[in-house]
Amino acid sequence: MNLVLIGYRGTGKTAVGRILGQRLDLPKISLDEEVVRREARRIPEIVDADGWDYFRDRESELIKEFAKEDGQILDCGGGVVERPENIEVLRANGTVYWLTAPAKVIISRIEEDADRPPLVEGKSCTEEVEEVLARRQEQYAAAAHFTIDTSDLNPDEVADAIQEHWGSEA
Repeated sequence: MNLVLIGYRGTGKTAVGRILGQRLDLPKISLDEEVVRREARRIPEIVDADGWDYFRDRESELIKEFAKEDGQILDCGGGVVERPENIEVLRANGTVYWLTAPAKVIISRIEEDADRPPLVEGKSCTEEVEEVLARRQEQYAAAAHFTIDTSDLNPDEVADAIQEHWGSEA
C-alpha cells in the first residue's frame, strides 16, 4: 500500500512527503520531479514546448509505473485529479490524503514561484488559483480518502496527523 499526497500546489505536499519519508523510512517519489528528471527539462520548458496535455501524459505514465509498487510516498502534482484514470490507479494501491488550504493561503505560499507555468493564460495569480481551485475541488474531494487542512499547520504537524492515521491503518 502507498501513501499518496494530492492537493493544489502550495498546500505542503512536497515538504510533508519529505518528512514522512524520513519518519516512516519510505521512499518519497515526487511525480513532478520525476517528469522533470526523465524529460531533462523544467516544467515550464516542457509546457512551453509541448503543452499541458503532453505533461499530463507523462504524469499518467509515471502514476501507472509507480503505483504498481508498494510502500512508497507518492507526492502528486496538483493537476493529477484532472484525469480520472490517475485517481483510479492511485486509489487501487494507496491511501489518498488531500492536503488543502483556502486560495488566499495558497497564493501567499506560491506567488513567488517562478518554476511553474500558468495554468490559465492571461490571469493574475489570484484569479488563476481561485479559478483552478474551484474547478478541482470536487475532483480532490472525490479522490481523497482523508482530507487535512494545512492552513494553520506547519509541515511537521501535517505529517503528525497523517502518520497517526497511517499508523492506525497498518
